[in-house]
Amino acid sequence: MKQVLFERQHQARWNAFAETLARLEKGKAARRLDDFAADYRQLCQHLALAQERGYSSHLVEYLQGLAMRGHQQFYRHRSHLGSRLLGFILGGFPRLVRSQWRSILAASLLFYGSLLLMGLLVHTWPDLVYSLMDPEQVSSMESMYDPDARRIGPMSERDSGDDWMMFGHYIMNNIGIAFRTYAGGLLFGVGSLFFLLFNGLYIGAVAGHLTQIGFGQTFWSFVIGHGAFELTAIAFAGGAGLQLGWALLAPGRLSRGEALRLAAARSIKLVAGVILLLVIAAFVEAYWSSMTQVTPQVKYAVGAALWLLVGLYFGLAGRRSHAAD
Repeated sequence: MKQVLFERQHQARWNAFAETLARLEKGKAARRLDDFAADYRQLCQHLALAQERGYSSHLVEYLQGLAMRGHQQFYRHRSHLGSRLLGFILGGFPRLVRSQWRSILAASLLFYGSLLLMGLLVHTWPDLVYSLMDPEQVSSMESMYDPDARRIGPMSERDSGDDWMMFGHYIMNNIGIAFRTYAGGLLFGVGSLFFLLFNGLYIGAVAGHLTQIGFGQTFWSFVIGHGAFELTAIAFAGGAGLQLGWALLAPGRLSRGEALRLAAARSIKLVAGVILLLVIAAFVEAYWSSMTQVTPQVKYAVGAALWLLVGLYFGLAGRRSHAAD
């Protein structure tokens, strides 16, 4: 069926569902829950058909918005906070990531692309590291990842009993980076672009320099574990920020204010997942990454497993429950 016929056949039902949602969101009584549930399930079926048939992204995003709002209202009185959080972790977050793959892909290409490019350039031309870091910063970085150090990583001179303090430090530092990357989207996307590129270039410069001077095993065995969560979170935060910027640059038929409001409503849920990833990253970095009692080979194996786990989670989790909806 062509998209025009599909929209013509079901538009009235979607409009009625949207009106019901508006009343529920204002706290007004609406139809019986059974009737609303039937309409909600039918909307999810229409969304699945639109995705399967490759209809326009505008239509798919419109139906996704109605489905997400309907899901919230349907489970508002049924689910406690804990169960909603568990549902978000087990299925809602990965489904959200997959639905916003375009902005996430763009952010990932910017972030990982600049990281890899700068790492290769610094490894080939070592003095290039000083274009981003002054000599004192370079020296400090070298001392953090010296293979002879008792503990490695930021503040490597700390005692093991201070790991809980570093856990809190990592959370605040990483969330600050992610928030700046996201909020930078309000500057028509320029801020998000800047932070994605800057963080990519900076991390790449550090990686290239430490690898070039022979500290690569210490550095890579340190970052591979928590990097699966931290680097993924930065890319996601950048993707969420790019959504804000795109809403301001290309609002379509909406006003910029309305387009920004809708983009923020979608992207802020992605940021909630980013915070979860950063908490996990901080825990791994504080209690696992800095350990020197574990061989680099074991850390590489664990790190590879964590990257695989992250990939499988965002690629597969939540698909069955989505189909059931």
